[in-house]
Amino acid sequence: MQVSIAYMIVLLIWSTTPLAIVWSSETINPTMAVLLRMLIAVVLGGLIIVARKIDFPWHPKAIRLYTFSALGIFGGMSFSYLAAGYLSSGVLSLVFGLAPAFSAILARRILAEPKISILRKLSMTLSFAGLGLVCANNLSLSSDSIYGFIFVLIAVFLFSLSSVLVKSVSLAIHPMATTVGALALSMPLFLINWLILDGSLDTSHWEPRSIWATLYLGIFGSLIGFVAYFFVLQRLTASTVALITLITPVIALSLGAVLNDEVIHSQLVFGALLVISGLAMYHWGEIFVVKYQQKKLVLRNNITDQD
Repeated sequence: MQVSIAYMIVLLIWSTTPLAIVWSSETINPTMAVLLRMLIAVVLGGLIIVARKIDFPWHPKAIRLYTFSALGIFGGMSFSYLAAGYLSSGVLSLVFGLAPAFSAILARRILAEPKISILRKLSMTLSFAGLGLVCANNLSLSSDSIYGFIFVLIAVFLFSLSSVLVKSVSLAIHPMATTVGALALSMPLFLINWLILDGSLDTSHWEPRSIWATLYLGIFGSLIGFVAYFFVLQRLTASTVALITLITPVIALSLGAVLNDEVIHSQLVFGALLVISGLAMYHWGEIFVVKYQQKKLVLRNNITDQD
């Protein structure tokens, strides 16, 4: 697979996933929709591991890696599906774009990474200010939206926490094995979640759009997208991959407006611009500052030499 093709696959899947989550939850209970999605993914992933004879370790260190990964899958997905009942797909994608900022804060606490620079703190403030505008806009439209924002913020927090904890486990295994291992551990949790919150299996009201959206999420959102992401991550710089988080909210907002009749207000657009600008500053601000300082130093040296 070419890197450019894999990059486009990740971009398209991450952009369409929020809308697919909203569609899948329209006529299928969210807990059942996410359970079916993960069941499809774990069955197909298991078949791929067997067919391709991929090494699937099950020692304590591997189980710990699967457990940390399962935290993001179960926590992130469960609360994302609950949030989809209150928020538009574009807003879901926008809030998830803040995952790098959440991860940086958690990594500082858990992995003892270097202190977050002032510039990055400013970029986080800018992004959270934009999110505040988006929240204010949506809360003014529906009082129930507060539940959606609480759910999606919990989802982003658990997703970010999972990614940080995974970094604490030094183990190089096939990404497909990590996916299937995490899904295998999270499946009982999804099942319990469905039994507690719903427990019914009435398929009479399921509509084709919800069914196809669930199939799409199981095959592409939970398998192909994950494999393509790790393929890209191994071959491109982190800053290039990070560009995806800046593009997906724009595409997701556009798709929601065109395909799902989601209303885009001026306050939402301005808030989205603040969030994306903050993310751009977070990822590349320090690089530009260093380059500017280097150019300034070179210019000063040239002037000194001329004197």
